[in-house]
Amino acid sequence: MEATASARYLRGSAQKARLVVDMIRGKDVNQALAILRFSKKRAADQIEKCMRSAIANANEAAEKANVSIDPDDLWVRTAFVDRGPTKNRRRVRPAPQGRAYREQRHFCHVTISLSNDAKPVAKGSKPEASAEEAKPAKLAASPRRKRGGAAAAPRAKRATTKKKEETDNVEKPAIKKASKKKAKTEE
Repeated sequence: MEATASARYLRGSAQKARLVVDMIRGKDVNQALAILRFSKKRAADQIEKCMRSAIANANEAAEKANVSIDPDDLWVRTAFVDRGPTKNRRRVRPAPQGRAYREQRHFCHVTISLSNDAKPVAKGSKPEASAEEAKPAKLAASPRRKRGGAAAAPRAKRATTKKKEETDNVEKPAIKKASKKKAKTEE
C-alpha cells in the first residue's frame, strides 16, 4: 500500500527544504518523525506536518480498501521538493548609497510518498550480516588506506615520513644523550 501527501506553498527556499528531506528519505516513519522533530532547520516543522498527513492518508486508504495497516511498518519511499513561485512576492531592501536591492520571497512544494512494501535491496550491496560477521570485515580494511586525489598524495607522504621519524626518534634520544655526556666530559 502506498500513500502520498503534498504540502504546497511552504515558506522558504527549495534548496533549504531539500536539506531536510534528504535526511528522511528511505527511513522508517518513526525514525523520520524523530529526525524532523529534533532538527533545527526551519523547514522541518512544515515537512513534519506533511509526513503526518501522509500517514493519515495511508490509514484512510487502508480503511477504504478494508485492509489493516500498521503505521510502524511504513517507510518513506520517495520525498522531493519542487520550487514554488516568487512572482508577485518581491520586496525591496534599502542598500548603501541610495540603492535598493531586490529580495525574493521563496516558496516550495514538498511531496512525500510512504509505503509498507519491503524495502528494495540495492544491486551492488550485500545482504545484512550479523554483527559478529561484520567486525572481521572492518578489521580487514587497512586503517592506512590511501585516498584518491591530488591533495591526498602529500598527506600520504607526510604520514610515511612521520612514521619513519617516530621509529628514528626512539633510537636517537639515547644517542644524543650519550653524545652530550661525551661533549661535557671532554670540556
